[in-house]
Amino acid sequence: MTRTDDLLRNCLAPAKLNLFLHITGRRPDGYHSLQTVFQLLDWGDYLHFTRRDDGVIARKTDVPSVPEADDLVVRAARLLQTHTGTTFGVDIEIDKRLPMGAGLGGGSSDAATTLLALNRLWSVDLSREILQNLGLQLGADVPFFVFGQNAFAEGVGEALQAVNLPRRFFLVVNPAVHVPTAAIFSEKILTRDTKVAKIIDLLAQQRLDTNWPDSFGRNDMQAVVAGKYAEVAQVIEWFSNLAPARMTGSGASVFAAFFSQAEAEIAQAKLPASWKSVVTASLDSHPLFAFAS
Repeated sequence: MTRTDDLLRNCLAPAKLNLFLHITGRRPDGYHSLQTVFQLLDWGDYLHFTRRDDGVIARKTDVPSVPEADDLVVRAARLLQTHTGTTFGVDIEIDKRLPMGAGLGGGSSDAATTLLALNRLWSVDLSREILQNLGLQLGADVPFFVFGQNAFAEGVGEALQAVNLPRRFFLVVNPAVHVPTAAIFSEKILTRDTKVAKIIDLLAQQRLDTNWPDSFGRNDMQAVVAGKYAEVAQVIEWFSNLAPARMTGSGASVFAAFFSQAEAEIAQAKLPASWKSVVTASLDSHPLFAFAS
């Protein structure tokens, strides 16, 4: 079995963190203009792909509360099949490990991983740029995961510039709540006028501050979510006595960064027993990065 075969049979669809998340305005089409830094994690769902020669696209595992036709993985496969005209199909198995509504990008990462995997499995050999454009039809975060590198993002999250981030370990705590992204974006009290930052501002702070990028900016959604969900507010308050922490995306997960796995695990051991958490390392690139160029 080649390394490619092994990757296709056991694909990590990595989670992401938003190290900061600024909402800088609202566009005429109703979407919000954002700025963020995306950090890939060595943790996520696992997808397994087996090529079919009959053109059928089939999800072989059940995902609770997600009908097969609505699953972003299935939609991504069908989109790529339609765009390329390939006669191949695929069986897809999903080992779902990331909680939904957690701000970790699980569904978007699954969709992007499907596009990258099938780009190789079906030998359609589309460029990364084309795959990113297809991914944007599925969701605003999908292009980032296809891009496959830690990135400074603007627009709705599709304008991407790679950034080098230090290797670190993250303690990620997921409160037992599902936060609907659309509902948070529609909140009247959500601020939408954060000053636009330039990537040179981030890099300048990186040179001056060993805690960068954790010391840069904020998550504009955090106060809104914490005000609506006491569980999120409790996690943020708990971290206040231990380490700087932020919510990722529109919530509900909260994270803190450490420079060693041991430090992160010591903090994890202090968590209330009922809280779900994971210690995970940062990633520099998507495991399937080489499947597009």
